[in-house]
Amino acid sequence: MKIGNIELRDRPLFLAPMEDVTDASFRFVCKEAGADMMYTEFVSSDGLVRDARKALAKMVTHDYEAPIGIQIYGNIPEAMVDAARMAEDAARLVGGHGADLVDINFGCPVNKIARRGAGSGMMKEPDKMVLITKMVVDAVRLPVTVKTRLGWDEDSKIIVELAERLQDVGIKALTIHGRTRCQMYKGEADWTLIGKVKENPRMHIPIIGNGDIDSPQKARECFDRYGVDAVMIGRATYGRPWIFREIRHFLDTGELLPQPGVEERVALAKRHLAKSIEVKGEKVGVLEMRRHMSAYFKGLPDFKETRLKLVTLTDPQELYRTLDYVAERWGGTNQDKERI
Repeated sequence: MKIGNIELRDRPLFLAPMEDVTDASFRFVCKEAGADMMYTEFVSSDGLVRDARKALAKMVTHDYEAPIGIQIYGNIPEAMVDAARMAEDAARLVGGHGADLVDINFGCPVNKIARRGAGSGMMKEPDKMVLITKMVVDAVRLPVTVKTRLGWDEDSKIIVELAERLQDVGIKALTIHGRTRCQMYKGEADWTLIGKVKENPRMHIPIIGNGDIDSPQKARECFDRYGVDAVMIGRATYGRPWIFREIRHFLDTGELLPQPGVEERVALAKRHLAKSIEVKGEKVGVLEMRRHMSAYFKGLPDFKETRLKLVTLTDPQELYRTLDYVAERWGGTNQDKERI
């Protein structure tokens, strides 16, 4: 599979960009587990234009993450063009690896984004969506991709026609989440329209399917039934970045891998914590690991008190000691037989 000049393996696995989750340290452990393509958390075009420190920081990427896209969002065409140019020039502006492609977020459903016409709010203005996309494509040399949804609501599922229009203005791949904006993340993702986009004889760019992929079996079904070129995995990676390894092994062999035991998860949490501190410094690195710490050990019995420590401690060494305690208390041969 190719996105512009980016070569990917057959049936690649993508990590979905998720605000406050897929930062550089989480991307590190996902890449380690086998993610083929990743994106930054979405970056506000308005924030970049205003030189906001937080927006600029999100554009920092690292060589080990390649290939990686910088994802931008907004609803002002000129600001989106400026943001795309900054994303293309990220290596010079903020250091690091930079971007291998620019991705436009037309899919985020949260109110503060969509209600002001950005993210999936753009589904109400398809002409403007296509205009912004064309302006971004024309402004940068990097491949431009789009992530979007089926439509605004059940009565306006416009994705089949919209996909053609976006392709016609030059995007190199399209990611489709199988829900409308009004569904948010409720109900089941509908992959039938994703399949219709893929089977449209006019479409020749890669189609990446997204929504409810939470197991190796589901991933294979989406490839086989709907013919997508790649699948993108979002919420199922939270507390389970090894899902990429599970899916790849199942696609290649048809065999299911056992879930990692407690000691393996402790080792992963330590690597994740170390990378978070390396990237963001001790204070912020520890604070931003809290959302991940308890997720790695979901399902352990009698874990409430230890979970509280993991999400309140501020001293890295105390955190490492607590993780060692988790391995000693819940790990070992007997616990690992149960596999949390």
